[in-house]
Parts: sequence; C-alpha cells; structure tokens
Amino acid sequence: MNKHTLFAAAAAAVALAALPAAAQQTLVPAQSEIVFTSRQMGVPVDGRFRRFDAQVAFDPKKPEAASIAMNIELASVSLGVAETEAELAKPDWFAIQQFPKASFQSSTVKPLGGGRFEVAGKLAIKGASRDIVVPVALAQSGGNTTATGAFVLKRLDFRIGDGEWKDTSMVANDVSVKFKLVLAGVPAL
Repeated sequence: MNKHTLFAAAAAAVALAALPAAAQQTLVPAQSEIVFTSRQMGVPVDGRFRRFDAQVAFDPKKPEAASIAMNIELASVSLGVAETEAELAKPDWFAIQQFPKASFQSSTVKPLGGGRFEVAGKLAIKGASRDIVVPVALAQSGGNTTATGAFVLKRLDFRIGDGEWKDTSMVANDVSVKFKLVLAGVPAL
C-alpha cells in the first residue's frame, strides 16, 4: 500500500467516524423484560426469560430502514419452580442442549401512527421458524425509549411440548408473550 492509498484509507475512516451512528440503539437489560403466560389444566402459569439481547437500528422517522434482531437464552427461563424449569430444558420442551436460543429477526416495520408500529419478522424456536406480526408501542422518557408489545404464539408450531405434552387439554397451545424493551439512543418520535 503506497502512502497515497494509506492516506485515502485513513481519511475515509475519519470521515466515517465523524458521521452519526446509523441509528443503532442499546438495550437497557435491567429495565427490560420478556414474560409469558401459558395455561396448564386451565390454570395460568407465568414465566419470564432473564437473559436476552437485542440489536436494534431504528429511526421512528424512517421505520422502513429498521433492523431488529433478538436472541433469548432459553436456559434463562424462570417459572419460580426449579423442577419445572429443569423439565423445560428437556427435549420434549425447549431441548436446550440442542437449541440454546430462540431468535427474532425483523423483515418490515410499518408505522401505524401515534408511536405505534407493526413489526413483522421470523421467530425461531427449537429449530422451527414462523412468520409473526407484532404490534409495538413506543414511549419516550428522558434519554430512553420503551417499546412494549404482546402477541400469542402457538407452542406446537415450534414443537414446544412434544410427546405426551402435545395434548392441549393438559397444556394449552396458546402462549401469551409480552415484552418491554428499554432502549437508549432512539431518535425522537
């Protein structure tokens, strides 16, 4: 590399560094949560995932350019009962040894007005991938933006509860999922 090429590369790097970040946000894990409710023999069972991350590039004024990716550590599931959590790690449920993470990758973000958006993408759990559409509401306070939403997934679409657990009279097929993601660095609405 001659000195002119080296100088040009250095100048390009300095110019890129001076540009504002491409609307990349940072998840604030201590203030964020992913919770779910399933029903076992008609009784609600609440749980949560304690560890997850998100890579978000989002500008509310340009939602069509958004990219949202999440990874959830399935071993971080918490139901408050150690025996039940150990059961969820087994192959009939999350098969955590083979599939340690669930993931979501957005494909489109559509504005609905009033700080509300429709986020479409692929949810992958236990080797199965499904298209989902999630309504998301944004609220800004201080330097953070809170994204909240909820959706229902069909556990059997993802082979969660194989074998004898496929019986939906024992464990309902519908699982309600709610999330609150607190993000730093989202541009103003």
